Amino acid sequence: MTVTNNIHYLSNIEDKELFNLVMGNKGGRTRMRILDALLIMPSNANQLAKKLKLDYKTVTYHMNIICKHKYATREKFEKYTRYYPSDKLIKNLKEYKIIKQHIQNEI
Repeated sequence: MTVTNNIHYLSNIEDKELFNLVMGNKGGRTRMRILDALLIMPSNANQLAKKLKLDYKTVTYHMNIICKHKYATREKFEKYTRYYPSDKLIKNLKEYKIIKQHIQNEI
C-alpha cells in the first residue's frame, strides 16, 4: 500500500477516538502493543508486563486509559483483574488494523 493510499484510508477512519488513542499522543505505540496482546489472549497486568517487557505500573496506567475509552473490559477475580478486548474494539478491528499498519509503515 502506498503512502498516498495509506493517508486516504486514514482520512476515512470513522472512529476518531481509536485513532487518537493509538496515534494521538506519545503512549499510543505502547497502547497498540497492549491491545495486540489482548487480541491474542486476555491477560492480567502482570502477564502483559512480562510478555511485553514493560513495567507493571506502565501497563496498569495504559490499561486504565484503554478501559476508560472502552476498548478493553476488565473483570475482577479474587486478587487480580483480567483484561479482555471489548466489543467496541472488535467492532472497529478493521479500522484498528489500518491505523496499526500506518504506524508500522512509519517505523
